[in-house]
Amino acid sequence: MRRDGADGETAAAWSLVVPLKPLVRAKSRLAGAAGEDFRPRLALAFALDTVAAALACADVRDVVVVTDDRLAAERLAALGARIVPDTPAGGLNAALAHGAQAVRAGRPGAPVAALNADLPALRPAELARVLHSAALFPRAFLADAAYFGTTLLTASSGVELAPAFGGASRARHLASGAQEITAPDVPSVRRDVDTGEDLLAALALGVGPHTARQAPPVTWTAAGAGGAGAGAQPSGPVPPQVRASGG
Repeated sequence: MRRDGADGETAAAWSLVVPLKPLVRAKSRLAGAAGEDFRPRLALAFALDTVAAALACADVRDVVVVTDDRLAAERLAALGARIVPDTPAGGLNAALAHGAQAVRAGRPGAPVAALNADLPALRPAELARVLHSAALFPRAFLADAAYFGTTLLTASSGVELAPAFGGASRARHLASGAQEITAPDVPSVRRDVDTGEDLLAALALGVGPHTARQAPPVTWTAAGAGGAGAGAQPSGPVPPQVRASGG
């Protein structure tokens, strides 16, 4: 987290807004691969690794998490995130707009970015490269690994975030006039996790310690999710590749 300058920050320091559903409803598409018991644990682990990596990024001033989940709020606040209740209760984009407003209520000139909470392989250096590119434009976004959705949307000082996440959000953000960031070397910022196959791809990149602790019990079923179904065991285990916290 950058703390340069006489006033403790730099003009280019970003405030990130991370939305998180109540854990009982989060990551529903992972239930078949991970099992219903592990799904909420994975959702929390993803968020913890995402926020820890974001806070370790030199270009990030602070992280605001918009959530009504008490456990997640406690754990994420302990990492250093600011917790904002989801008072609009109007879905993902309403939560993001609310978080951006909360940031700018205290820091009107803040450049803000919406970041998915399910980026367990996120690396601070890769996030910094994306934010450096985004700083060149009033609004910018990064597509997910499938080039269908969006993992990050930014708005420079004085510009409305105007999030349009969900489903085919890449096309909507393009249509809204946001600049697409085309950096090829930031796979950890693109790799969100919705399915068992996504989880294996994140594990192959190297996940943070919270996800790594939850991943071993689900790697068998996640590997079988695209073929023989949940519970099917491959010929050998699929061990997670673990990155150092904040690495």
